[in-house]
Amino acid sequence: MKKRYGSLFSEEELAELRQQFAYVARDRNDKPRLFFDNAGGSLRLLAAEKAFYETDLTPDASEHSNCLALDLAERENRAREDIRTIFNCRDGAIATGYTASQLMMEAVRVLSEYSSGTNCVTSILEHPSSFDAMTIYAEKHGRELRVARANPQTGGIDTDTVLSLVDKNTAILSIMTASNISGHIMDLQTIACEARRINPDIYIISDAVQHAPHGVLNPETIGIDAMNIAPYKFFGCRGFGLMYLSARAKSLPHHKLLGRAADDWEIGSPATGQFAAVSAVVDYVCSLGKKGGSRRDLFVSGMERIAEHERALLDLMLEGTDAADGLRHMQGITVKMDDPDLMQRDLIIGIEFDNMDVKRATVELEKRNVVAFERAADSIYSGRMLREFDSEGVIRFSPLHVNSPEEITQFLRVVAEVADL
Repeated sequence: MKKRYGSLFSEEELAELRQQFAYVARDRNDKPRLFFDNAGGSLRLLAAEKAFYETDLTPDASEHSNCLALDLAERENRAREDIRTIFNCRDGAIATGYTASQLMMEAVRVLSEYSSGTNCVTSILEHPSSFDAMTIYAEKHGRELRVARANPQTGGIDTDTVLSLVDKNTAILSIMTASNISGHIMDLQTIACEARRINPDIYIISDAVQHAPHGVLNPETIGIDAMNIAPYKFFGCRGFGLMYLSARAKSLPHHKLLGRAADDWEIGSPATGQFAAVSAVVDYVCSLGKKGGSRRDLFVSGMERIAEHERALLDLMLEGTDAADGLRHMQGITVKMDDPDLMQRDLIIGIEFDNMDVKRATVELEKRNVVAFERAADSIYSGRMLREFDSEGVIRFSPLHVNSPEEITQFLRVVAEVADL
């Protein structure tokens, strides 16, 4: 009998969770839809939006001394602890910015200027904010840029492939936590550990924007020097990026006010509403966790439950439900980057239709109330990755943990209908 993955929330609990998010079943125009484009920006947690709105309405400056200003400062400090809960860090610093991409490019710049070595290593699957920054600064500092190729069967980067490119002269290694096109989760712990055996002085960067809403992060434990996340893909608000920096990286010279501490990475007046929204997200995840233990324990438990439900949904999408064939068994489509081990995958699937290109397929799906995203070869965000998988484009489906098995059946029926056009 074929192994089934994951464990679904009960119907009662799932119904409660769905009520805590906006536009789960209907869009803002009250049109029914399945929103399967969470990798481009997740469904919004209502509590996060409320926290942002209510906090941002307050004009007081959190760095001033009046009563409401002090209240805002308290909210920020609570959120700073919650951000450390997400990253599980004590000794490192937290950087904030307008976007996670902005922070990634700044981290690559700083580490490139203050590291030593003759080469840098990255992967073909990296987000442009990482890949392009690594390219720019490798060229600026006269370093060879070595690029790890992908495994077309799994959609990931094999650990041995990465490590084969690292040597004692590697200045920086940049490898994402999970792919935003295939959902494959890299073995970051082994990669980091073995890379440091080869070169103890190497700086290691990881883009965790894709993985953060689906799994647990431990950059400090496994020896990552810089890791970024984007709250808008983690149930929160747009316009905020977060990055962890290790104890050895945080005090490297960087853009900051001269009067601030050497490890301060927040420039300008804090956006208190954004901080408050992050705390609301952490509150929500902790509410899913097993009772007892520290806030981090609750957070980890909550994320593990999210991952279990999503893994069960992924299994249903691929293998089918009682009422619909799965994508792996459907005529007229090809599932790309289809690692059979779902323990190594986030809730992302990319498919090709035999009868149409991705742009038309996206339109046909939306006509039938399924919102997905076309990853096309002519896009600066997708082309480099798609060429690695010998594809002109895939439709990327990225549901969220608030989706139900019934919605997966509805989705599969729509895909079959489009494949039959």
